[in-house]
Amino acid sequence: MDRVPSTLVTGPYLRVHQAIYKASRGRIGRRLAGTPALLLTTTGRKTGQLRTNALSYLRDDDAWVVVASNGGSDRPPGWLANLKANPDVVVRDGSKSFKARARVATASERERLWPLVNRNNRGLAPVLHRGAKGRYDVYQKHTQREIPLVILEPAGD
Repeated sequence: MDRVPSTLVTGPYLRVHQAIYKASRGRIGRRLAGTPALLLTTTGRKTGQLRTNALSYLRDDDAWVVVASNGGSDRPPGWLANLKANPDVVVRDGSKSFKARARVATASERERLWPLVNRNNRGLAPVLHRGAKGRYDVYQKHTQREIPLVILEPAGD
């Protein structure tokens, strides 16, 4: 399954949100459907071009955690492959922009963080989907792949 209903509905919304966030340099758009949002800029693994995506995030101590859900698609988002090829990324959290190093969470980190990202991005999932604690539980049910969590740690330049 390449597209799930949530990606068909939210895709245009996310593109508009991202454009506003980027154009306002983070002054507008810090929240995405009620959750904190950041802009993640990766380098295209094939093109070398910069690619920016608006993503919900969770703060975990000095790191930012994002979810490579792609709306529950069987295919992971392109930005995940980009940061695996080149983990040096740029994060914009509001008006603050900084270089970071990206990595996929270990199994133990994912186990600890999964309930937290779900609580952080609940939406109506607990009401509409029996047993779901948040949106990511619903997305995980739509796909066979394990949805990775990505940890963004500020780079010490």
